[in-house]
Amino acid sequence: MADVPRISVEEARRKAAAGQALLVCAYPDEVKCSRVKLEGSITLADLQARLRSVSRDQELIFFCA
Repeated sequence: MADVPRISVEEARRKAAAGQALLVCAYPDEVKCSRVKLEGSITLADLQARLRSVSRDQELIFFCA
């Protein structure tokens, strides 16, 4: 598996706030996602539902806590 680039919390927050990236909760469990919800983030289920409308070059930032 390829190395996954990691970014700081501040960079993730800046990119999401600027509309440069989608912030996605990496937990498949909706209840767990609701406990660690970050402002502007979506769940994996939300991402799957919108996948066809998400541009292939859209940056996705996955987070877990």
